Amino acid sequence: MTFDDFLQAFFSWEILEQAWPILWAGFLNTLVLSAVVVPLGFIGGVILALLSTLRSRWVRWPLIAWVDLFRSLPPLVLLVFVYAGLPFAGLEVSPLTAVAIGFFLNTGAYYGEILRAGIESVPHGQTEAARSTGLTALQALGHVVLPQAVRNVLPDLISNTLEVVKLTSIASVVALPELLFQARQAQSVTYNATPIMAAAVIYFVLLWPVVRLLSRLENRQMAGRR
Repeated sequence: MTFDDFLQAFFSWEILEQAWPILWAGFLNTLVLSAVVVPLGFIGGVILALLSTLRSRWVRWPLIAWVDLFRSLPPLVLLVFVYAGLPFAGLEVSPLTAVAIGFFLNTGAYYGEILRAGIESVPHGQTEAARSTGLTALQALGHVVLPQAVRNVLPDLISNTLEVVKLTSIASVVALPELLFQARQAQSVTYNATPIMAAAVIYFVLLWPVVRLLSRLENRQMAGRR
């Protein structure tokens, strides 16, 4: 295979022009999907993290089981189970709804563990000081402890968010036309890998600024600990 053959097989401008409309549509769907599943996962994580502060074993043990279960299940298996299993319970869900539920369960467990670690990193004296000003336990947690917890684990939260955005590509298994799904459709029509390479470039352009931000935050956090 010559270099020209390689370029034609993986970086054909003609194929890219033909595939670009559906790639762009897939990219927009990926943005919408990310805008749905990331906040959902974070909200789920906040709920789990707040529940983890309760001392009752009747809450803590089921919570531990819940988190361990959804962190252990492969996201792809969970997504297929939600999409194909809920109809047997009489609940017909759209591909987007199935993805939202699956990601809420899976990513919420990961966000929850990150936030729990952040809450535990805040000195208990902060809570006592907040309570001494007249705040209730819940107000102290929401206004004093949680903001500090988020700041302490911000690099981990951003790193997890990056993984969530990349993980949206599994939505293709339920026929949700996100970026990778559209790239594979274009590849199957053109018999050329250019759409897949274009999708990779789009992911890189989308996520690289966030990766650089994450590196700066990690370096700043390490410098602050010295």
